[in-house]
Amino acid sequence: SLNTQRIDHIYESPQIKNPKFILHYGDLTDSMNITKIIQQCKPDEIYNLGAMSHVKVSFDTPEYTAQVNALGTLRILEAVKLLGLEKKTKIYQASTSELYGGMSENKNKGCYNESSEFYPRSPYGVAKLYGFWITKNYREAYNMFVCNGILFNHESSRRGETFVTRKITRAVAQIALGIKDKIYLGNLDAKRDWGHAKDYVRMMWMILQSEHADDWVIATGVGKTVRDFLVNAFLVLGIHIKFEGSGLDEKAYVTHCTKDEYKLEIGKEVLSIDPNYFRPSEVDTLIGDPTKAKEKLGWFPKYSFESLIKEMVISDVKLFKDHYRAV
Repeated sequence: SLNTQRIDHIYESPQIKNPKFILHYGDLTDSMNITKIIQQCKPDEIYNLGAMSHVKVSFDTPEYTAQVNALGTLRILEAVKLLGLEKKTKIYQASTSELYGGMSENKNKGCYNESSEFYPRSPYGVAKLYGFWITKNYREAYNMFVCNGILFNHESSRRGETFVTRKITRAVAQIALGIKDKIYLGNLDAKRDWGHAKDYVRMMWMILQSEHADDWVIATGVGKTVRDFLVNAFLVLGIHIKFEGSGLDEKAYVTHCTKDEYKLEIGKEVLSIDPNYFRPSEVDTLIGDPTKAKEKLGWFPKYSFESLIKEMVISDVKLFKDHYRAV
């Protein structure tokens, strides 16, 4: 299916002179297709962000996840090598914090850097681990300029609707506007390092402009729980909530509202726990240590946790207001 809604605002017809970019039909499971596109473009830089990227869904589609996330990376690397572009084309491989998976001895420390051990705990993480090591292998075996960026969670108002952050901001907007009754979530205590996609994409570009090919952690160094994200999302709209109960019986209720536009009933239940949203193997804490990126590349995140959430919530409020105004 054609899925271009995230780029429609900047896309121009390829028939016009000097379009901003050109789209190609591609599939990371098709070696000949990938090779043909690279042969046509002869790119200076490739950013491989293609993946089956939903960790929970990877448990349901483990073989497909491996085909795209693991072998898809290999297909790009091998195409560049076979086409004789090793000296021309730099490659950025999007690795993931899920490589770490929450090593038991590091769990309390919570912070991972480029030297930390890997222990993936999902088919997504395992497939990405292959992508990481095959990238490193091609760099060392063929002297190619290929880099891994180990990205921790990166979000924006364009985040997919099935990911927990966007699911929260959409639901908060709907609840505040009276469109939805409440939100269902899983593990509220999972702690993640959430940054803005704009900061992380800037770092991706900086990685390929560096003097030497290397592997880099991209993170903020700050850990927040899903519970923190939910509380801050409601606060953007002046809605205060409290939690009662524990485990699967935990719920959240409105305590008071400070903005006249979003007056919810005091005591209204806005959260319930759904066991279907728990992973078969949970990863409790993933926080990155971006010291290397800061010291060697001068990269620092510009967006805070709170400003990221505010941007996402306000965007979703506008989205639903515009939708119902059009209807």
